[in-house]
Amino acid sequence: MTAAPLDQAERFARLRLARTDQVGPVAFSQLLSRYGSACRAVDALPGLIARGGSRASTLPSVDRIEAEIEAGARLGATLIVLGDAEYPAALAAVDPPPPVIWTRGRSGLLAREAVGVVGARIASAGGQRIARGLAEGLGQAGLAVVSGMARGIDAAAHLGALETGTVAVLGGGVDDVYPPEHADLYARLIDVGCVVSESAVGARAQARDFPRRNRIISGLSRGVVVVEAEIRSGSLITARLAAEQGRDVFAVPGSPLDPRSKGPNDLLRHGAILCEGVEDVLRAFHTLPGLGEPPADPFVIDSGDIEAQVLDRIAALLSPTPTPRDELARATGLPIQIVAAALLELSLCGRASLLPGGLATA
Repeated sequence: MTAAPLDQAERFARLRLARTDQVGPVAFSQLLSRYGSACRAVDALPGLIARGGSRASTLPSVDRIEAEIEAGARLGATLIVLGDAEYPAALAAVDPPPPVIWTRGRSGLLAREAVGVVGARIASAGGQRIARGLAEGLGQAGLAVVSGMARGIDAAAHLGALETGTVAVLGGGVDDVYPPEHADLYARLIDVGCVVSESAVGARAQARDFPRRNRIISGLSRGVVVVEAEIRSGSLITARLAAEQGRDVFAVPGSPLDPRSKGPNDLLRHGAILCEGVEDVLRAFHTLPGLGEPPADPFVIDSGDIEAQVLDRIAALLSPTPTPRDELARATGLPIQIVAAALLELSLCGRASLLPGGLATA
């Protein structure tokens, strides 16, 4: 049964909730589950924040959200919020999915089965040739190619798949051309591909934005191929996120004498799928089931008001080490539904951070 389309008030409220301080994807999903709509969650949020120990609401103003929507309209960009029919099914299956994305170009590409191709910014000529040829072959096989528009392997992958369909995920806003020398590539992506961003229109990329960007690259993809990457590389973060999301991780092997081969070789050592060409990706996909529906969270319910003593008790048990909520339930003797609701309220006032998989930190 198809869900009813979101009305404009609910879509506006979802964008406003997504732009609220302390509301990341985990809290966003839990607030929707608890209140049934972003409109009701926005109304309840100031009280939740105050009850958690903070006096000031961090909701962005209506004017600020209207300005973002108007800026997107001037660009010809499309806003897609979680719950829209156009929201990519692969991304919706991520736990939890990004609350909102902006797109420019052919957003229909987001509905196609896709492969992420990522790697070193300072890539070898051979690595770039492999990435471009791999992307071209994947495109000819009917798959979209997703990457991050960075120098090196990312750019080569986009260029290889321009004719068949490629998606660039940006760290900054959907209008943030980074690096600047990729202005021509960006223009071609807008024309025949698609550009995606979770950030607000006009935002400039900062270091904290790239892990979120990498999470969307892997989330849009059925599998991720790492071509070249040093051991401490953002591409390996993308590979780790792909594994956590239940995606396939492929690695192109390389010479042990090249530091850029250490990342893929280490992935292979730990169970990644060997990728020497397009046929390795297609062979794996042929035997694997498609992505399922996003998992339901059985612990988020309308639990009513949480007493301040309960909030303080749970907050005292948190530390910088991620703690499972079922462990907190055992320690306090409280129902796990109450623990989940308390963690949500603590996160909204900055006393806790919610992580995927039911984990929380101080």
